[in-house]
This record gives sequence, structure tokens and C-alpha cells, in this order.
Amino acid sequence: MSGLLDGIRVLDLTTVLAGPFAGYQLALFGADVIKIEIPGTGDLAREMGEDEDLKAAAMGASFLAQNAGKRSVTVDLKSEAGVELFSRLIASADVLLENMRPGVLARLGFPWERMHELNPRLVYCAVSGFGQDGPLAGRPAYDQIIQGLAGLSDVTGAPSGGPSRIGFPICDTLGGFAAAMAVCAGLARREREGVGSFLDVSMLEIALTATGWVASDELIARRPARRHGNHNATSSPSGTFVTGEGLLNIAANTQVQFEAICAVIGRSDLVADSRFRTRADRKKNRDSLTVELESALSARSALEWEELLATASVPAGRVLSLGSAISQDQVVARGLVHDVPVNLPGRDHVSLLGSGVHVDGTALAPRLAPPTLGQHNDEVLSELGYSKEEIERLRRDHVI
Repeated sequence: MSGLLDGIRVLDLTTVLAGPFAGYQLALFGADVIKIEIPGTGDLAREMGEDEDLKAAAMGASFLAQNAGKRSVTVDLKSEAGVELFSRLIASADVLLENMRPGVLARLGFPWERMHELNPRLVYCAVSGFGQDGPLAGRPAYDQIIQGLAGLSDVTGAPSGGPSRIGFPICDTLGGFAAAMAVCAGLARREREGVGSFLDVSMLEIALTATGWVASDELIARRPARRHGNHNATSSPSGTFVTGEGLLNIAANTQVQFEAICAVIGRSDLVADSRFRTRADRKKNRDSLTVELESALSARSALEWEELLATASVPAGRVLSLGSAISQDQVVARGLVHDVPVNLPGRDHVSLLGSGVHVDGTALAPRLAPPTLGQHNDEVLSELGYSKEEIERLRRDHVI
């Protein structure tokens, strides 16, 4: 199957997570993503993850997670020959993706104006914590910093507790998804108008836009956001409930669904209870309703209730560990996890997540193993017209 982005060349100058995640999404859709790294060190994520042997090989688990399907080229952008090489790469590319602090690439001699001159059709996407301008533009930012400044931590956790960090780097991944979407939009405009674009992606603003209804309550209803723990502020019963074995998420957001759950658990009397008669009544008396429901739910396991409620069209699902979530039948059936052959210490393959998008009924998988540092120097430079002798000279001079 051909990829939707076959024939599109992306220069990926990103490190750690948000930018590399964006590049990985583009690679899954078929783009030729060339990861540009610093000679000798490369992406910091090569040194991150829980496996010490992989980190020692500069192929840390954190790097493997979002760099499959890419080719690695090393370039010293502070050398004259490196500047020439990078200029050729820009001229050959469709997209340039970077997540440096604003102004760094310009100080290396490549402001947007020069890149646009080298390649008027280039789609340039800069991912940063706060955007390319504004009072915070120059600050460094990692996911947890953005979670706090975007108000995400403040609305996460139990009402009686303090703010809580979301359990994975959600701002990085949201920023990566937004960047990949913006790149595709830039490519669509280029197809239509024949010109490139400068795309400025702010992780802070992306995180804020993701708050959706919560932000709307703040902006429109003038109701400050509050922590609600594992319960949905907009409805009841809608949240996490204790069963005879395990936790169960239930979202009975309509009257029909509420009546259905009461029938399934053998408590149809709750429908007529004045405390729970309407949606507003149930929200007001959420704690009392939870006690009544959990008393009935204690008779069976979360898995049993999940299946019974599904037959009654009530949205319900167990609270799973990440390992159980990845290995559940639905995920396996859709082919989300891919075993990619590698030559790494103690491993001949690694298991990587693909895309949740299927194209023409086919799951998207990485086409190449995660690259070793500079693995594709000779290959890519040859494509740019460098001779073997020139490539060897660049290597001797530590340009690549």
C-alpha cells in the first residue's frame, strides 16, 4: 500500500518528544523523514528510557518510541561545509520541522527568509513551548511545565487534594499531533497555491485548546474549573465505580442510559427515587447515587459488568493498566503494535506503537527501524549529489 505522504521529504531537526512525535506521525503516513542530528551526540532521547543497555548503545527506549521510519543524518551546522550541506537538504525538502527555542535556527544562519529563498515551496513548522513571540517565547519548556501553565494540572486530581500531573507527557503528544496536522494543511495549501508556509506551533496554546468544554465554562459560563477526581462534572452517574473486582468506568449520560443501568444491576427502584429522577437531581446527589450503585456493583467483577452493560448500550469499560490496555483483544485486532526488526543489544526486534488511523483498511506501521546515529549519511548525501570522496572528506572533517 502506498502512503498518503509518499514522495514528501521532511527534515526533522527535533529532539526528545513533541517534535519527534510529529515527525513519526508523518513517517507513518509514508513521508521520507530525515532526522538531522548533531554529530557524536544526536537526539537527547537516545540517552533516555529504562533499559541501560539500549541507552549505552545510544538507542534508548524513549528514542525508539517515536523515531522508527526515519533516516538519520548528522550535520555540524556550525561549520561552513555543514551550512552548505544543510542548504542542499533544504532545497531538496518539502517540510522542515524543528523544536528549538525561537531564534536558534536563525542564529545558525537559517532564518525563515533564507529558507524560503532556498526553497519557496518549503513548509516550515516550528514547535516550541510558547510560540515564536510573546513574553515567554524564549523560555525553555518541558511537558510538565506546560501542564502547569495551561491549567491542566489544576483541574486534575481529587477535589480534596492538590493539582496533579497527568500521567504521561500529554502536552508533548498533543503538540506533536497539532504540528503534524499543521504540516499536512501547509502541504495542501502548497498544492493549491504553489507556495510554502511558516507554521508556528505553541504547546501552551495547543494544551489550552484541548481543554474544550472546561475552558468554555470558564470563558462563557464564567464558572471556574474545579477538580472532580474520577467523576465527570457534566453528568451522573458518569465516572469510576468500585465493583466486586476491579474499577469500572460508566458514562450513563442520558435518561435512557440511566434507566438501562438501573435495570442491569437490578435497581430499577432508583429511577423513581426523587434524588435521582432528573439529570440535575443526579448531579446534585452524586455521592448518594454512587453509594447505591456501588452496593449493587459489588455483586460482580468489572469485566462482567462491562459486558452486561454493553448489551444494554450503556458505555462502560474497566480501568486497565497500560500493559493490559496494549494487549487487549480490540487493540490486537486492529494491529496497533508492530514488531520492528532491529540489531540492538540483546534484541532482534522492538515493539512499537503505530497509528490509530487506518488507511483503506490497513494499519499504519513504520517502514524502517529506528536509525542509529548518522546511519544514513552516505545514502542521503549521495542522493544530494555528493561523491564518495566528498562524503569521506566531510566525515574526516567531522562535518557529519
